[in-house]
Amino acid sequence: MKVFLYYSGTAKDPHANAMAADYIKRTSRYTPAVMTEIKPEKTDLWAKHPTAKKILLDPAGRSLDSDTFAELFSKAEMLGHDLVFVVGGHDGHSDAWRERADMLLSLSAMTMPHELARAVAAEQIYRAFTILRGHPYPR
Repeated sequence: MKVFLYYSGTAKDPHANAMAADYIKRTSRYTPAVMTEIKPEKTDLWAKHPTAKKILLDPAGRSLDSDTFAELFSKAEMLGHDLVFVVGGHDGHSDAWRERADMLLSLSAMTMPHELARAVAAEQIYRAFTILRGHPYPR
């Protein structure tokens, strides 16, 4: 199993991006994890990751608590599937991507900068693994 965190747009706040990168690095203790900028118009995640579960971060998506979010990782590990998370650009995701996604996930009903969304997503990914491994971090 591998975890991919993709995002649209260049990071403007180096501190927020550094936070996200730190959580991705921590996640790499448990599984290979990568955070990369993409250009959605030039990227076909479905061809690149045909068997992965594609989860688009979207304000209209499902809200999950951290334990339920961790269950996604547990199932993916059992099935040997990669997980792909995508933070959209300032206009969000295209309808075509939203329709093809395996899941739309909301981080919050509040609007936040994309750099902060990346950091929150990366932290929750790390938290999911610590929950599954019984690490004291999620206390």
